[in-house]
Amino acid sequence: MSTALATRPQAPASRPRGRTARRVRGRRILYWIATHALAVALAIMFIGPLVFIALTALMTDQQALTSQLWPQSWNWGNFTEIFERSPLLLWIGNTMLYAGLGTAFMLLSSIPVAYALARFRFPGRRAAFLAVIAMMMLPPQVVAVPVYLIWARAELTGTLWPLILPMLLGDAFSIFLLRQFLLTIPRDYTDAARVDGCSDFTTLVRVVLPMARPAIAAVALFQFFYCWNDYYGPLLYASTNLDNWTLSIGLASFKALHSVQWNLTMAATLLVMAPVIVVFFLAQRVFIEGVTLTGVKG
Repeated sequence: MSTALATRPQAPASRPRGRTARRVRGRRILYWIATHALAVALAIMFIGPLVFIALTALMTDQQALTSQLWPQSWNWGNFTEIFERSPLLLWIGNTMLYAGLGTAFMLLSSIPVAYALARFRFPGRRAAFLAVIAMMMLPPQVVAVPVYLIWARAELTGTLWPLILPMLLGDAFSIFLLRQFLLTIPRDYTDAARVDGCSDFTTLVRVVLPMARPAIAAVALFQFFYCWNDYYGPLLYASTNLDNWTLSIGLASFKALHSVQWNLTMAATLLVMAPVIVVFFLAQRVFIEGVTLTGVKG
């Protein structure tokens, strides 16, 4: 009897605890919504167009012209039809050639310049760095006419070489980004390599480059994405030769020829975007690390 009387008053006490737990959960949910509302809204704004493109690419010609957002039938044949109606593989090959060689040449020429500006002390180093910054501010359209005349006299217009070969002279933005990252590497590493008898080239290859992989990956992705999406350069130099068209020119031409067939246009757009999205997600960690670790030390 005494134990039963002692336990009876404790039974209703579980209800306030349950209410308190529910209130705590509700507050946590409201706090999460309040702190992530802006991020969720921005994510919807960026993902929404991609979802719309993917859904429209799987519609029929008739449904793509209506206001319906969900496909009535999944037409995966739209993607194969693009290869039948356009030389998409040729455009992909030309774009890979442009982006691959352009990125490789940029790294080959920009890394030594950035290393020299970050590590060597020579007269005019600050003036050279200011010249690099000035080149970043110079729009390419300003020098388009004289540069085009130079390549026309070299009989290289109608090809992609006027866009690839200048990368051997370096890229101002890449030099700036690499130089800022190399400044964050302590000099003790390079000094120790010189004490061991390493030359400047050996120090760069064996000591600096392994430590600068995040920055190198960041500038390589920047350059690759720029070449992949470039429309102005290929239109200026390669538009007269159909065999040297890139994806940007080809997609614009495909859209003009199939302006009413929005399902095919969206499918072609999705195919052009897919490699870039895959490359970004595969290298996302290194890319973000390279951008965040690049300081502003002068």
